[in-house]
Amino acid sequence: MRNQSVLLACGAILLVPIPAEAQQATPATIKANADFSKTLPWSDESETALAERGFVATRADPLIKDASGKVVMDLSAYDFATGKAPDTVNPSLWRHATLLHKHGLFKVAPKLWQVRGFDISTMSVIEGATGLIIVDPLTTREVAAAALALVREHLGNRPVVAVIYTHSHADHFGGVKGVVSAADVASGKVQIIAPAGFMDHAISENLTAGPAMSRRAAYQFGTTLARGPSGQMGAGIGTAVAQGNLTLIAPTNSIVRTGETMTIDGVRFEFQLTPSTEAPAEMNFFLPDLGALCLAENANVTMHNILPPRGALVRDSKAWSDYLSESLRLFGKRTDVMFVSHGWPRWGRAEIATYVGLHRDAYQYLHDQSVRLMNMGLNGAEIAETIALPEVLSRQWYNHGYYGTMRHNAKAVYQRYLGWYDANPVNLNGWPPEQAAVRYVKALGGPVRTLKLAQIAYAEGDYRWSAELASRIVFANKDDKPARELLAKSFEQMGYQAESMLWRNMYLTGAAEARVTPTGAASTTVALDLIGATETTQLFDLLSIRVDPAKAVGKDIAVGFIFPERKERWRVTLHHSVLIHEPLGDDPVQATVTMPRYAFLGMVFNGTPPATLLVSGVMKIEGDVTKLQALTSSLMPAALTPFPIVTP
Repeated sequence: MRNQSVLLACGAILLVPIPAEAQQATPATIKANADFSKTLPWSDESETALAERGFVATRADPLIKDASGKVVMDLSAYDFATGKAPDTVNPSLWRHATLLHKHGLFKVAPKLWQVRGFDISTMSVIEGATGLIIVDPLTTREVAAAALALVREHLGNRPVVAVIYTHSHADHFGGVKGVVSAADVASGKVQIIAPAGFMDHAISENLTAGPAMSRRAAYQFGTTLARGPSGQMGAGIGTAVAQGNLTLIAPTNSIVRTGETMTIDGVRFEFQLTPSTEAPAEMNFFLPDLGALCLAENANVTMHNILPPRGALVRDSKAWSDYLSESLRLFGKRTDVMFVSHGWPRWGRAEIATYVGLHRDAYQYLHDQSVRLMNMGLNGAEIAETIALPEVLSRQWYNHGYYGTMRHNAKAVYQRYLGWYDANPVNLNGWPPEQAAVRYVKALGGPVRTLKLAQIAYAEGDYRWSAELASRIVFANKDDKPARELLAKSFEQMGYQAESMLWRNMYLTGAAEARVTPTGAASTTVALDLIGATETTQLFDLLSIRVDPAKAVGKDIAVGFIFPERKERWRVTLHHSVLIHEPLGDDPVQATVTMPRYAFLGMVFNGTPPATLLVSGVMKIEGDVTKLQALTSSLMPAALTPFPIVTP
């Protein structure tokens, strides 16, 4: 998981209206969707029964709001997804959307419950002897609190005694302060359990490349698109990422090995570590007394991403497959119900074994055949065009590409082994998009002729090619409105045909941006609760990647930072436009700054002026007071405005 509202402070999203000209599917798209529908296993309605099983109730008010009254999740936003698929939606994706939007409290098994549809992720609840054990408390405080309130309506006002984070993505921990308080965790009343390495990866995945990932995630999840048959249909593994306040409380217990056991409030747990699968720090667990297996996000109601479109380290599809095999060996013969962090559970040992085996085989096939084709000399794009699951695997709804796709994942496998370079020297030092576009358009006879060629491709239903040509014109001249409109229309038709919700979101968001370039009105800000939970050395690492060489050129600065309440002393240097931090020792500094760390966070991540901290007495400086300003003025702002993607 993993994304604008996930990575950064969550707030209200301004939805882009769907223009009237964008609401129609072309005859080519209608035919493509009809032809695709003929390939689908419509007689298999098992997923519908699974998605509905155990429903208890949902909220009377579909609007979940924050303390100021802003809506952070509208549970009724996808009520339109009923009946026959419209022309503007791939029929397979429409079927999937009708299942994902079911929301409320579900009884999975005795003492095991789930709240689904309140967020992109699912919150599971285990009844202990005295209280509740929460598994994956959603993305934000508000939706987690609403989910817990629904649980208590039906289970009684029982306390939360433990929280389990199955992995290091924010949609599985960000709502923790909606179900427990930091004070209760600090006092020992509540324990928080997570896989080894959780904190390191929660920070590195969600903050280091946060601005770039959050911008790309707006495309992946379609966060700015209006919901509807011509807009956003969901997020593949859920409907939408909840807005609101992202929070984090560090784990009190880490699971460090497979086979580790623990009893929490009378409930026995057996853990399986699965690093480098869907997240770099992830784990499954088994409840032997309930015959219940949690496969976290390692098993899904769709093929997952080996490389998320938002960006991340490439995941290990071979390890993913191997860990699912290990899960079957460790727990398969004892499992009566399997539940996961997105989507719906499965019941019955035979059904679960079949599901896990076929889901595993899809990841194994993806890996093995991508590598086989790679070793035959195909590059990533050629492998993506060639590879497809065999029919025994592809006919399973849960192996369809509603989230990850075989095309995208095959390129990721190639990248994991060989990197971005395909060994063809023409791609070793090619021109960047704008410079290449000018040359392509000139070679094709100029913008008028290139646009004519793109229009012909569009009329023939070859939207991949019409988008390619129109994009070249736009990157050669961003003010060419006819080319931008044709690019938008081409994106829309590909979005209407896409089975993947993420591809649909990316195409339709690209269409919106082709029509209107994003401005600075929607700048992003860092989630301070996540920042506050990081180690100080990680904070300085985050500052080092914000150094702007143009602002830092010629500066030679050494500043000491003392955070008294943490008994921390650091020496930070800026030299050669590189920021280095190390423990403060005998090496000289030009200034020494003493302040609480929370004030430091406010200064470097929230824009609190140093002068304000000095005047208030919160901060004290010994030595050359100008050096702190010289240091902070060398950094890019923490809050960044959206950068264009489909335009120069």
